[in-house]
Amino acid sequence: MGLEIPLWRAVAVFRVAALVYATVLIARNASDYTRPYGGWIVLGVMVVWTVFAVYAYSAPSRRRWPLLAADFAVTAACALASRWVIPHHELAGGEPTLPMAWVATPVLAWAIAGGRRVGAIAALLMGAVDLIVRWHVNEVTINTTVLLLLAGVIIGHVARLAATAEERLQRVVELEAATRERERLARGIHDSVLQVLAIVQRRGTEIGGEAAELGRLAGEQGAILRGLIATDIAPAAQGTVDLRVTLAPYASATVSIAGPATSVPLPDSVAAELSAAVGSALDNVRVHCGPTTRAWVLVEDEGDAIAVTVRDDGPGVPDGRLEQAAAEGRLGVAQSIRGRVRDLGGTVSFVSTPGNGTEVELRVPRRLSVARG
Repeated sequence: MGLEIPLWRAVAVFRVAALVYATVLIARNASDYTRPYGGWIVLGVMVVWTVFAVYAYSAPSRRRWPLLAADFAVTAACALASRWVIPHHELAGGEPTLPMAWVATPVLAWAIAGGRRVGAIAALLMGAVDLIVRWHVNEVTINTTVLLLLAGVIIGHVARLAATAEERLQRVVELEAATRERERLARGIHDSVLQVLAIVQRRGTEIGGEAAELGRLAGEQGAILRGLIATDIAPAAQGTVDLRVTLAPYASATVSIAGPATSVPLPDSVAAELSAAVGSALDNVRVHCGPTTRAWVLVEDEGDAIAVTVRDDGPGVPDGRLEQAAAEGRLGVAQSIRGRVRDLGGTVSFVSTPGNGTEVELRVPRRLSVARG
């Protein structure tokens, strides 16, 4: 990924710098080796592998486990060769191995490719190699393993953060592109379709008769289109949906929907049930108050709860009418509205007075709704 490129380049620079350091030490200490020519052979292998590794790791397609395993094997072999080149008593006393800091390069590569856990595994394996070289635990072995472990965990963590940031950046870019396309389509719809529907609605109302019904339908479709193109696009987590989007189809010439500027994410099942309850409330308005009665839907995100209020300007509900309907077996309010919201752990409240319309508030706690989702 793009944000991982600097990490791989840093490993390449570290690999070359560690090789230069190992070259200086081998040149200075070669006269003290049991087999001086062995030190130069190991150095030659390190030079060849450094050149190959820098080239191989430069292509993302080659950063796979065959290359990572080979990198670790070559590095471990160079470290184990120290037993053949350096006197045993010097290794036991803390003398550095032939590769020196060069042994950290596969640990860093594993950490970037697999994360902190894989980096920690590589560090522990390389620590075991150092233990085999010295044949007993000493302060140098412990320090080497701890430093490799810290490097593997930290670099692995940074690599995963970079990958996560890359994914989020990609989502933001896709969202921006989708928003721009939506705005372009909205302009086209507003300049053509919505204007035509508005003309049909006005002319149908003027002509009357069957044309008036066509005008009413054109007005409802126009309101739905306005609601759809006005709904903001927002990235939603997997399994969630913006409640504003699920309520948008209810918008019409007689139903207005208002909500917050930002998304109101809810689990799919919760949003579907809450939207169905709102639909039932609007159905009651049309059935009991007439198709021309105005209604308003207000969505409020209160942080710990979601509140949806449905208000109309109808004649209102007489006192005791809801209880009487439930007793007569009419379960529209009892089951379609109260039952749905109750199953979500929420509450429903009705406020109505004759002549002043009806207000229905549906309130669902966010914590319980997320758990149910």
